[in-house]
Amino acid sequence: MLDKDIKAQLSQYLELLQGDVVLKVSAGSDKVSRDMVALLDELATMSSKIKVEKKELKRTPSFSVNRPGEDTGITFAGIPLGHEFTSFVLALLQVSGRKPKVDDNLIEQVTNLEGEYHFETYVSLSCTKCPDVVQALNVMSVLNPNVTHTMIDGAAFKEEAESKNIMAVPTIYLNGEPFGNGRMTLEEILAQLGGGPDASEFDAKDPFDILVVGGGPAGASAAIYAARKGLRTGVLAERVGGQVNDTAAIENFISVKRIEGPQFAANLEEHMKEYDIDIMNMQRATRLKKNDLIEVELENGATLKSKAVILATGARWRNVGVPGEQEFKNKGVAYCPHCDGPLFEGKRVAVIGGGNSGIEAAIDLAGITEHVTVLEFASELKADSVLQDKLNSLPNVKVITNAQTTEITGTDNVNGISYLDRETEEEHHIELEGVFVQIGLLPNTDWLEGSVERNKFGEIIINEHGETSIPGVFAAGDCTNVTNKQIIISMGAGANASLNAFNYLVREK
Repeated sequence: MLDKDIKAQLSQYLELLQGDVVLKVSAGSDKVSRDMVALLDELATMSSKIKVEKKELKRTPSFSVNRPGEDTGITFAGIPLGHEFTSFVLALLQVSGRKPKVDDNLIEQVTNLEGEYHFETYVSLSCTKCPDVVQALNVMSVLNPNVTHTMIDGAAFKEEAESKNIMAVPTIYLNGEPFGNGRMTLEEILAQLGGGPDASEFDAKDPFDILVVGGGPAGASAAIYAARKGLRTGVLAERVGGQVNDTAAIENFISVKRIEGPQFAANLEEHMKEYDIDIMNMQRATRLKKNDLIEVELENGATLKSKAVILATGARWRNVGVPGEQEFKNKGVAYCPHCDGPLFEGKRVAVIGGGNSGIEAAIDLAGITEHVTVLEFASELKADSVLQDKLNSLPNVKVITNAQTTEITGTDNVNGISYLDRETEEEHHIELEGVFVQIGLLPNTDWLEGSVERNKFGEIIINEHGETSIPGVFAAGDCTNVTNKQIIISMGAGANASLNAFNYLVREK
């Protein structure tokens, strides 16, 4: 099951096992079962601390990871290879006694949870978002005996996934009821369960020298540059890493040949933690105003104060804004071909958008689905020629230009898409099962209405110093009116804004 290189790497991790681990296996005669048993037997030959036993579990094929004489509640339904192989290895280490690499305050929140929490997460093995959820819920199962978690490979349990109309991953159920979709960190899961800090903790904070709103590449860069100047620095973020968390792979960050988005986001957080930066994650800003100090109001009712503020709130996927899009989100309407593409295997899909992201999505989906239709509003595709050449070489892709999407149709799930031919003004309908929206980004600046000046696209208007229309308020990254939205440009802009904010504070003093 494992090639030589992976076995060499794995053997090093297995040496870190502290105690014995028992893998309880429920297998049938199908190929997935046979491959799963072969994998687990192979692991058992690599470490004397791993034992394999037969046991009937809720799903077949599946296996649970336990301590001798104690069920931890961690189960893998299917074979955790691909991106979930790391989740499996971490589960082995943590069940054996290795302390999870989690902040102590989060560990305390998990251990203090009362009640029964039985989580199930539907994943695809190619999904880059899924491991974050699987690993977080596995950690909760290790730390609290009242928590259980089962990872379910949607491809191995296709009928089950389809019976629940699961058309996007990760999809999380808690005690048999829908709990969440998409990437969720341990902090986010606990917040949804009702944990997290109280508003009074934020109100009690002393004013910052520089408060950065946003924790993506621009925000992290700004915070690090501010902290290196010895300034009292805070970062307020809905999600540290921002949209980078949803990026499958980054191949144009100079000096780094390739890195997956979630790892890049984790690196940003790790780097920030090297400095004395107050990172306030899972918090949303709702209003900005300037009095003697600049004040940022939070969704929880608290107010943070700072001498200078750097806005680095980034952007989000742009919606098409047609009937059916919201109704069928995660029921055939998707935004991440890497994560959700495998759920549409053998089906017909459309990609809305003819830029680089749209054509890359169409190329990826063409290898999985029966047919891909690309709908582009303009008279020609905007993607790079090398991508267009690749697309044109594929036999199961059709490109329609001058196509204005008018509706995404369906009953329980998507069953088609309608568009208007902008040349002939004729209306057309295509029967299909999935729609991937790839039409660019919207800045996360709605909450700034009536404060800093923005352009017609909602982007914050800045000058070459990163200054906004309010003295002491700077901005950087994809939320601003910079021409090119790139990670490397955002990080440079964050540093620029931070250095100029420092100069502002010096002048103000």
